[in-house]
Amino acid sequence: MEGRGATTAGTAAYRDRFKGRAADGHFREAQGLWLSSIGLGTYLGHHDERTDDSYRAAIRRAVELGCNVFDTAANYRFQRSERTIGDSISGLIAEDRVAREEIVITTKGGYLPFDGEPPRGRQEMIDYLDQTFIKPGICSPDDFVQGSHSMAPRYLAHQLDQSLRNLRLETVDVYYIHNPESQFAAVSREEFYVRLRAAFEFLESAVENGKVSMYGTATWNGFRVATDSPEFLSLEQVVATAREIGGAGHHFRVVQLPLNVAMPEALTVANQPIAGELVTFLQAAEELGITVMSSASILQSRLASGLPAILGEHLTGLKTDAQRAIQFARSTPGVTTALVGMSRVAHVEENLAVAGVSPAPIDEYLKLFGEEGE
Repeated sequence: MEGRGATTAGTAAYRDRFKGRAADGHFREAQGLWLSSIGLGTYLGHHDERTDDSYRAAIRRAVELGCNVFDTAANYRFQRSERTIGDSISGLIAEDRVAREEIVITTKGGYLPFDGEPPRGRQEMIDYLDQTFIKPGICSPDDFVQGSHSMAPRYLAHQLDQSLRNLRLETVDVYYIHNPESQFAAVSREEFYVRLRAAFEFLESAVENGKVSMYGTATWNGFRVATDSPEFLSLEQVVATAREIGGAGHHFRVVQLPLNVAMPEALTVANQPIAGELVTFLQAAEELGITVMSSASILQSRLASGLPAILGEHLTGLKTDAQRAIQFARSTPGVTTALVGMSRVAHVEENLAVAGVSPAPIDEYLKLFGEEGE
């Protein structure tokens, strides 16, 4: 696959091909790129060739229907999800159906990924860790929390190179540290930021070397929980850590976290300190210039049916609850792309039908919370 990552001109060209098909507001500009408001996630699914084939078809169909953001992680389906994205996008490029510069590909490192299938028992997991990382001198046992998560620079370097091979890329557009709050299970808050700083130093060097365009954190609990939670992350402090290394031009640019009808905390909970005052995560991200991608937009299909009738009243023009859940996430002020797990063509076609509908007007969106827009 071509070495260049997504570009302003490339993503704008992709956007322009959907004029008359995608509604206003489907494509959003962030960090100098045009991103689709719905992205395809690859977390779920069995570790077999049948699921791989299904994902390949889904990814190709998503590109045809106006999705240019694809999210994965080294440990998703034991590296198989990265490989299916690499297969699919490289195939489309070879067929001259899309250009590398038009597509935004994001992946994550942190958790042990294994290779193709899960370990068969604890001993096989220990052997994998020992043979792959400890004996070659990439990491020491102390670098791993609970034997499964590391932010050590040499570990991230190994994982980034592995991901680039899986994805058939020379440059990944966004590289996330995956659930860094996992470290709090074993290290102090002070040690956490020492480790985070070292990880950011590596990622800034990866940007300089052309392997990464920008980096961020993909979290589950860290930015949503109360300030006194053991897992709490301060976005202000995380960004300050990046500034210590890269100055004002640092490349910590994107955060991924859950936001959906059942998990609205990033929008509704004022837990993030900014200049001594508590604001919501989305307000903090806007203040600090951080792009937000929401994960779990339909909460692993749990929001695909049975939603309250009020959503249908204010999120109009949609046929299914899955579409309404996606519309909720992509219409949230401050969210650039709502990620949705899509491993089947039928799901891609249903979900990307939302691209033909404009995001909900803010006054209608606020009525979901019993508020009237100004």
